[in-house]
Amino acid sequence: MMRVSLILALGLSAAPLAAQQNDDPLAGAEVVFLGEQHDNPGHHARQAEIVERLQPAAVVYEMLTAEQAAEVTPELISDAEAMAETLNWAESGWPDFEMYHPIFAAAPEAAVYGAQVPRDEARGLSDTGLARAFGEGAGFYGLDEDLPPEMQAAREELQMAAHCDALPAEVVPQMVDIQRLRDARLAETALLALTEHGTPVVVITGNGHARKDWGAPALIDMAAPEVSVASLGQAETGSGAPDGGFDMVEESEPVERDDPCAAFEQAPGTDDETAETPGN
Repeated sequence: MMRVSLILALGLSAAPLAAQQNDDPLAGAEVVFLGEQHDNPGHHARQAEIVERLQPAAVVYEMLTAEQAAEVTPELISDAEAMAETLNWAESGWPDFEMYHPIFAAAPEAAVYGAQVPRDEARGLSDTGLARAFGEGAGFYGLDEDLPPEMQAAREELQMAAHCDALPAEVVPQMVDIQRLRDARLAETALLALTEHGTPVVVITGNGHARKDWGAPALIDMAAPEVSVASLGQAETGSGAPDGGFDMVEESEPVERDDPCAAFEQAPGTDDETAETPGN
């Protein structure tokens, strides 16, 4: 998707964020990111409420590939069991489909887009490089350049902490690249949905991708600064607000989880290092 065609399609001006006009910081934005901790049902219930209220023209899901998204129709959405089977959700690694289906059902006529980066593509980054893995348009999202050293260090520290300090040091820069690739794919897909279907576009993704300082919203601002973006971060009561400079942060009851570090007690580097952590 070339930037010049994007500008022609969207126009040179953008509607101001509604945060400047009323008490709803999400209303009026052309692209709305709804962050989540993937395994928290309260976060998904809130996403469904917002989607029902906004009635977006399109919804982008981090959890779907483009091929899966093409299978989704209003008729399929009406049958949760058939939809889960069609999407092969049980084998996807994402939490229970019962948490996600109400989001689809909240706007069944909305166009559905998938922005998932396949794991084999993520694993191949060390061989292909970030810009080549993304393909045409990588420069629009800064993927043809290294991050500033301070940001690279901060992001490596965050990735190490998210993986219980169990990653081999040489793997951590690749984890940052994977996160950047996923951010860019979300941003690109959201802009494509906007050009093809108009506003608003809602993006369903983890808090880590929805953060405005360096996540997908920041890459939209880099590639298409004329597009207005708003972002919701979702926390759990007692955990504190997620980092990232969201337009709005809300809390839900916490989820009881097994020790998240138990999966890393095996020999370092033997788990799936491309997997998403709950808030990413």
